[in-house]
Amino acid sequence: MINKRLKRRYIVWDCIAALATWFLFNIYRYNILPLEEMYGSFIGFISSPRSVMAQILYPIGMMLIFYLSGYYNRVVFKSRAGEFFTTFISILFWVLSILFLSLMNKYIYTEYNYNLVFTLFIIGFLLVYSGRCFITSRTAKRVHNGSIGFNTLVIGCNNNAINLVESIKNLKYSVGYDIVGYVKLKGENNIETSLPTYDFDNLDEVIAKNNIKKLIVSPEGNDRANTFNIINSLYKYDLPIMLEAKEYEILTSRIRLSDIYGAPFVDVSVLSLSDTEENIKRFCDIILSAIALIVLSPLMLYVAIGVRLSSKGSIIFKQKRVGFKRKEFTMYKFRSMVENAEGDTPLLSNPNDERITKFGKWLRKYRIDELPQFWNVIKGDMSLVGPRPERKYFVDRIIERAPYYSLLHRVRPGITSWGMVNYGYARNIDEMIARLKYDILYLENMSLLIDIKILFYTVKIVFTGRGM
Repeated sequence: MINKRLKRRYIVWDCIAALATWFLFNIYRYNILPLEEMYGSFIGFISSPRSVMAQILYPIGMMLIFYLSGYYNRVVFKSRAGEFFTTFISILFWVLSILFLSLMNKYIYTEYNYNLVFTLFIIGFLLVYSGRCFITSRTAKRVHNGSIGFNTLVIGCNNNAINLVESIKNLKYSVGYDIVGYVKLKGENNIETSLPTYDFDNLDEVIAKNNIKKLIVSPEGNDRANTFNIINSLYKYDLPIMLEAKEYEILTSRIRLSDIYGAPFVDVSVLSLSDTEENIKRFCDIILSAIALIVLSPLMLYVAIGVRLSSKGSIIFKQKRVGFKRKEFTMYKFRSMVENAEGDTPLLSNPNDERITKFGKWLRKYRIDELPQFWNVIKGDMSLVGPRPERKYFVDRIIERAPYYSLLHRVRPGITSWGMVNYGYARNIDEMIARLKYDILYLENMSLLIDIKILFYTVKIVFTGRGM
């Protein structure tokens, strides 16, 4: 609730600031440019079709840049230095975009260029940043004095967990963790605590009853496999999962600390991408998928007819897959096998699988059967690039042997992936685990440039027919 309320405040202020920025800029423009001769008065200028359109479109563009900057992703624990930098770059990019559009349309007064650009930047930055700084400073003050806090559960009831809670309570300033109790893990002994202790089996009910907003994982010992299994089971709650940063993780991982004033925690539920990259990636996913569905619609119509004529059954094959934060979703493909090709036990396919139709082999060779997944991308189930999603049956068996597979659920699954490019389709659990190392490598090095590289390799694979 606090997050949503704060997010609304930032967005409302930014909208007001965006509209006010362009209006004040128009006042300034009217007073220094020879516009009176053209429009007669300021009212005539501001009410002209061009000015009205600009007053609508430019603030919308400003808000789009704010969204892409990732400013609204995390609204409570904001760094004021980071906020200054993000606002500065966002306004600068917006102003330069307007300058570029003006030059393209030859709608600019050359002798006033630098004056106009500088003034627009100053007006925009001062208006936007002043409101943001006020909201952020007020929020930070309320967090540090304990007025704002988030009900937090500690997953683990052991000496390490108790010491961790005591260190949080003894901090000079509150960091927003209102610890409401411990969750006892399997194998842990009973320990007397000052807070309620709950059973892990009742976690669903405990989270709902106590309105839990954060989870801190603190198991006994350094059993990484056990820690991965615990974290994997928590993704489904769609809550921040905090893990105390040990020296090993700090030295070997790219991590994001949650608060520099308190105990260093890693939020293992977030991406290694920056907020800006995360939003740009999602924005590009939607735009490119929409374009792909439109451009490839004739091909998809041909494929739909071909599937219908090749064998009896539905055109679109639907299957449950495990995706982002271990939530199941329905994935769509063009059917490439005979209808009801699978019994009670899930089976993986192979190039010589008799269940694959003749037309289906062609679809798989060029990965054309994957085209309906562009709709999954638009819906938010998937991304263009990300680890391939698997069925729960196989996920459970992979995790038994490779618990770190749970890391893949930190991101949206993809139509294509680094594992698919380098390894291809897996025909059994062993091959799934072998392909996993490429997906883990992708997670550790996620970037927009890597995504572009993977997309180029995928296009090459499609055109050379190496899909099987």
